[in-house]
Amino acid sequence: MVAVMVMPAGSRLRVHSGASAVPSSAGSGRGGGARGVPEIDGGDQVSSWSSSLSPPFLRWPARITSASNPFVKHCVKLRLSSVYRRSCGSALVVGLTPILEICRFQQLKGNDDSMVDCLLLLDGADTLGGFHHFSAPVVHVSPIVMKKVSGMQSIDSIEAIALMRLPGTFLNLEENDEICQRWFPSSHRLLVLDGIQDPGNLGTLIRSAMAFKWDGAFLLPNCCDPLNEKALRASRGASFQLPVVSGTWSHLMTLKTKNKMKMLAGHPGSSADGSNTTRSLSHELAESLAGEPLCLVLGSEGHGLSKQTVQACKLVSIPMAGGFESLNVSVAGGIFLFMLQPETRR
Repeated sequence: MVAVMVMPAGSRLRVHSGASAVPSSAGSGRGGGARGVPEIDGGDQVSSWSSSLSPPFLRWPARITSASNPFVKHCVKLRLSSVYRRSCGSALVVGLTPILEICRFQQLKGNDDSMVDCLLLLDGADTLGGFHHFSAPVVHVSPIVMKKVSGMQSIDSIEAIALMRLPGTFLNLEENDEICQRWFPSSHRLLVLDGIQDPGNLGTLIRSAMAFKWDGAFLLPNCCDPLNEKALRASRGASFQLPVVSGTWSHLMTLKTKNKMKMLAGHPGSSADGSNTTRSLSHELAESLAGEPLCLVLGSEGHGLSKQTVQACKLVSIPMAGGFESLNVSVAGGIFLFMLQPETRR
């Protein structure tokens, strides 16, 4: 039997067969006491919540069949609650493909310490061949449990769910007073999202930014959580690969000034918001900006760009035929991200 504990961000896991899993930052206080995780014995029977251990430890059997199991409830809460995800320092990634993609990315980065704390496998699934040097606990679960944890009506294409630690590149500046130079490993090309509330659009934009080799995403206030279940499905694991920073306009202006960045914003060619005249996106414009540090700001689906964005940025529109006013933000964003990637990175 193996055991594991869901840890605060930044903890490192040491898994001991037949014993409890102990994080190197044990005793940090986050997740201790009544906010800890219940113990589950080897017979899939649940013991009471324990506040005598600090932090508490979690045990489970090789197989879970009941959707009322406290560990299952813990996983569901991770999927549904942004506050709970941050307090635990972990999130659920649903689906074998994004899990493998994240693991391969970590291997390419030379990170041998897997981000996976625990892998849930559907009964009868044989997918471990895709995991090299995989050492985290594996728990086989019934279809009922897999459906409950994933939140999906159909689990025909879902063989695995991973509990993953939040990456070190995921940063909330309102909770972490990191200096500007540490926000992104590189800041030559940054995607800035201004109040994007649709999780499908946000996840798709993060994946597109990763695909076109942008350096990171900066989320202004009123964006949805990038680790929201729908955002994670749309990003297919890119949220665990691309640096994602959440902050305010003040933080963004600090970043702009420090790195002498140009500010562009995607905007409809004609608008009644009193904005300045827009330029059309073109190969010539992209070439002129190829060597410049750049922030691309995209606005929300319902309200468009904020007044601060309109005032601070040069506005750029996508030329379209047929009298169309605008595109879905994830479609328009994909075009901008492709066209404005620097020539040397294509």
